[in-house]
Amino acid sequence: MTLPPAENLPRTDWTREEIAELFDLPFDELMWEAQGVHRRHHARGEVQLCTLLSIKTGGCAEDCGYCSQSAHAETGLKATKLMDVRAVLQAAAEAKDAGSQRFCMGAAWRNPKDRDMPAIVEMIEGVRQMGMETCMTLGMLTKEQAQTLAVAGLDYYNHNVDTSPENYENIISTRTFQDRLDTLEEVRSAGINVCSGGIVGMGETRGDRVGFIHALATLPRHPESVPVNALVPVKGTVLGDMLADTPLAQIDEIEFVRTVAVARITMPLSMVRLSAGRESMSEATQALCFMAGANSIFTGDKLLTTGNRGDSADAALFAKLGIVPMVSEEPMRRDEALEAAE
Repeated sequence: MTLPPAENLPRTDWTREEIAELFDLPFDELMWEAQGVHRRHHARGEVQLCTLLSIKTGGCAEDCGYCSQSAHAETGLKATKLMDVRAVLQAAAEAKDAGSQRFCMGAAWRNPKDRDMPAIVEMIEGVRQMGMETCMTLGMLTKEQAQTLAVAGLDYYNHNVDTSPENYENIISTRTFQDRLDTLEEVRSAGINVCSGGIVGMGETRGDRVGFIHALATLPRHPESVPVNALVPVKGTVLGDMLADTPLAQIDEIEFVRTVAVARITMPLSMVRLSAGRESMSEATQALCFMAGANSIFTGDKLLTTGNRGDSADAALFAKLGIVPMVSEEPMRRDEALEAAE
């Protein structure tokens, strides 16, 4: 397959057939193409460090089959109230001291209540005052809520599409794929940067992986951040129980790397984040993901309710690979700032 010339990127008119052709490339050719795209747009050898904190855990009304925080799951997870603002800011300060550049806060809600917004705003403002980027994931948003977050200075809003439109109803029944897109549109319209990706290893087909990348790569503007997650099967969740002790319980690592590479090629300016599931990946697999164009990770020992590799393991891997924490500007935000200045 012949890729379009660099000056024509980024494209938003990718077809599913083109994306499927990328997946089908010989592995070395796919990696070559992905690395070329990455080097044209991103600093070499730099990876963005982010920290994710659950600011409200469990009791979510949604029935996402992968999520231990769903009220429909039987994981024994105890639901909590929204964290105190001071405790959140303390966690953010510790994350900054550990080298994180972005602080992400997640609440297990179908959608936030208006009564919770003042505390949310205070968290955003407090983290920004520390000099860190802010990201929130709070579920579906109204136009007014998105505007409130924008006025508070929120840098990113995370709302994953999870999987292909066709597979979505097999994973979640309490909302639709269009609901996801509607929230992304509210976020974009409010002037907040979009963070949206998907989860692989949920028993989906390659066609579904093509479909989830196609959904993001054909948005009017690509997400500034694209997390690629590997399912962490949690006992007591629908998918955790369904996939436990089966060959589907963990996606083939080469197929995972292919997914990262295709995301990089189709969304060349986006930060592609190697997200959930990294704690079970070998160092070699993670290295291949970085070669394929992943340039953002979550640090620390925990991602919401599941494990993560931890700062010391990441530092050791970075040292082996000659990778350093990112100091360059993110391409899409840099270009946006230049356009605003003209």
